[in-house]
Amino acid sequence: MNTLFDKIWDAHVVTTVTDGPTQLYIDRLYCHEVTSPQAFDGMRARGIKCFRPDKIYCMPDHNTPTHDQDKPIEDPISKAQVDALENNAKEFGLTHYGMLNKRNGIIHVVGPERGLTLPGMTIVCGDSHTSTHGAMGAIAFGIGTSEVEMVMASQCILQSRPKTMRITVDGQLGHGVTAKDMALYMMSKLTTAGATGYFIEYAGEAVRNLSMEGRLTLCNLSIEMGARGGMIAPDETTFEYIKGRENAPTGEEWDKALAYWKTLKTDEGATFDKEVEYNAADIEPMITYGTNPGMGMGITEHIPTTDGMNETEKTTFLKSLEYMGFEPGETILGKKVDYVFLGACTNGRIEDFRAFTLLVKGHKKADNIIAWLVPGSWMVDEQIREEGLDKILAEAGFEIRQPGCSACLAMNDDKVPAGKYAVSTSNRNFEGRQGPGSRTLLASPLVAAAAAITGVITDPRTLL
Repeated sequence: MNTLFDKIWDAHVVTTVTDGPTQLYIDRLYCHEVTSPQAFDGMRARGIKCFRPDKIYCMPDHNTPTHDQDKPIEDPISKAQVDALENNAKEFGLTHYGMLNKRNGIIHVVGPERGLTLPGMTIVCGDSHTSTHGAMGAIAFGIGTSEVEMVMASQCILQSRPKTMRITVDGQLGHGVTAKDMALYMMSKLTTAGATGYFIEYAGEAVRNLSMEGRLTLCNLSIEMGARGGMIAPDETTFEYIKGRENAPTGEEWDKALAYWKTLKTDEGATFDKEVEYNAADIEPMITYGTNPGMGMGITEHIPTTDGMNETEKTTFLKSLEYMGFEPGETILGKKVDYVFLGACTNGRIEDFRAFTLLVKGHKKADNIIAWLVPGSWMVDEQIREEGLDKILAEAGFEIRQPGCSACLAMNDDKVPAGKYAVSTSNRNFEGRQGPGSRTLLASPLVAAAAAITGVITDPRTLL
């Protein structure tokens, strides 16, 4: 009896070192501009070429500006990294989707939407949120720069086999509750270290009922629980999403692939190293109040007090609240907000823009809010315009920016100023993550939309 993880992992083992790591074959290496330059330099220094260049896809996303992409990048560091990726891809004969290429966007959005990410694959990228691709029924995880070089050179990687965990969420999510809320809820219970050393499989009725976009959001946040990655067994939702996409199999190849993909599920009676269960009915729209993604709560709840904490926990907790300008035990509803960010590899997909638009339709953006609405790819941008969402958003006072990672980590111009509050649909709320001194509250697109039109933290269920 094997788990889904076991089936894919075992199918990719090349050799196993006794009491050591596994040599794992990698189906797809995604490459962006931040973690690849040293890997290319290492390849050049050793005088070797990429072993399987057709398995490697490159695109800039972290440093790309979200406006005027047809003009030279002003920031010299960003420009150097973006240019280096283009030049390296050309030198090593790799597929490169540069800025303004219709296939460009955030790499973790583009992979699934272009049919490059498929069930049963092993996928790596020099980026922690590579776990996103596990939503397609793949083993996907982030790697370091030296490991990027290892995969370029051999199409393999040395990895210790992680333990397995299954998180089952049964029941149905309530009105206005999304996959993002599900993930933030899990983190608030498990903490940011609760899944360290594990690869998670998400299961249960609430997970099966998620759209493909929702599943991508859930798996994206696996790393924020400390997990090596997260995955969901492929099913009809997955197959329907893949069919007809640019790089998806067709004809006989599709039939063959589909037959294999249908075997990719955990066998009845297979055991996991750890099992965790939650009830979907217990989850409400979530928001973070601290400086790590595990410091989250239901939007109607109060910030915890220090009761029951030891001295170390208390010190860390109070330091985090001091940074955020909050007090233990207070409510977060009605707190004034300065910025709203919709986007990132967490929530920059078409479904996220539909949800945001649904809530703001017929309203106006609050005067005190600066809103950055950033599609995860040019394909998402195209869908937004085809569906007329841009017109509804424009009527409400919002504009669509150009694709990129944007304010998720502020490596481009989209930086939240010191002391300002941002309700963000991204994945991390560390100190200074969205700009030096910025204060980030992680939330779903619906919570972000509610804040954008009211100017304060608002329960979206009161507006739906």
